[in-house]
Amino acid sequence: MQLIDKLGILADAAKYDASCASSGAPKRSSQGKEGLGSTNGMGICHSYTPDGRCVSLLKILLTNFCLYDCQYCVNRRSSDVPRARFTPEEVVRLTLDFYRRNCVSGLFLSSGIIRSADYTMEQLVQVARLLREEHEFRGYIHLKTIPDADPALIEQAGRYADRLSVNVELPTDQGLKTLAPEKQLGSIKQAMRTIHTGEQTVLNEPRAPRFAPAGQSTQMIVGADDTDDSTILHSAEALYGNFRLRRVYYSAFSPIPNSPKSVPLAAPPLMREHRLYQADFLLRGYGFSANELFKGPGHLALDIDPKLAWALENRSLFPLDLNRAEPALIARIPGIGLRTTQRLVELRRERRIRFEDLARMRCVLGKAKPFLITSDYHPRQAETSSAQLYQQLRDRPQPQQMGLWG
Repeated sequence: MQLIDKLGILADAAKYDASCASSGAPKRSSQGKEGLGSTNGMGICHSYTPDGRCVSLLKILLTNFCLYDCQYCVNRRSSDVPRARFTPEEVVRLTLDFYRRNCVSGLFLSSGIIRSADYTMEQLVQVARLLREEHEFRGYIHLKTIPDADPALIEQAGRYADRLSVNVELPTDQGLKTLAPEKQLGSIKQAMRTIHTGEQTVLNEPRAPRFAPAGQSTQMIVGADDTDDSTILHSAEALYGNFRLRRVYYSAFSPIPNSPKSVPLAAPPLMREHRLYQADFLLRGYGFSANELFKGPGHLALDIDPKLAWALENRSLFPLDLNRAEPALIARIPGIGLRTTQRLVELRRERRIRFEDLARMRCVLGKAKPFLITSDYHPRQAETSSAQLYQQLRDRPQPQQMGLWG
């Protein structure tokens, strides 16, 4: 098979993995030094660094052959999709060729399981080693870690890669037993623990070699089984707390060719994936807990964002006086974000906040007005009714929704 044909198959097979993000990559440049590649170049837009620079990634699988038969996966053992396999040297060649054409600034590499978890992990590490040591590649590298692989191989991967990821896929043992019987949640978390230990070693021992400086991430599939949003968010919260993950990514299940009867025949609403990302941001950035967003089992509302839903459920806290309230509470007002909160706190050190200041800072006033007080504005009681606000502020359904990949 020609290299270009392999690339067509294995780039397409990689599109279902949402966990290839480059945020947190350190700045490295080859300017003025021997070496090739950097993390601050511009190219095809795939992901962004924290300061907004685009980091483009060649996103491929080493192979889509796989010993496992995960029912939700297009590359499962029983699937009849076209198969292909790169050698490590071919992946290196592609990465360097695409970089020289200014198409990519880095590599995201995953793989199906071939021969064994250790053999597959060795192949992935070999790609990163060749790029770093033989070609002095300083661009971004994200490697997918194979659960059940020898911890020593995972440690090697962390020496070469900027980010490692281990996909949980399904957040419950029962879900994995039903749809991915070859996988175990325990081994997935053990791989995460190995990565976390490597990160902590670098923090505690200044002379320790670099280890995955952009941290680790994971992915959960949404809608492949009946797991509800509450379980998904509580699982994500535990992963953030136990392993200090940088990100949990959520991927709406996409029906695949000749899907088995064990998985749904239709995709869940993409809005469900969107709401999970919004709720996840509240966990990471706003200090919310999963228990605050859910009173019990269930799903996030599709017609209202989770921050607004929480505010409506906690009307006793509002309206907040922006000239007196704690910054953490101001940030929980719908329509006001973290940066605006900081600007408001800085402003009130100089003078009292007026309503026109909110407009100047581009707050989403339609959402924020019923929940705040300024020196010249106080919402009328009729404006603060939760039932009325729900109808007024909920998202209206769109007439048409695009598919997952188009």
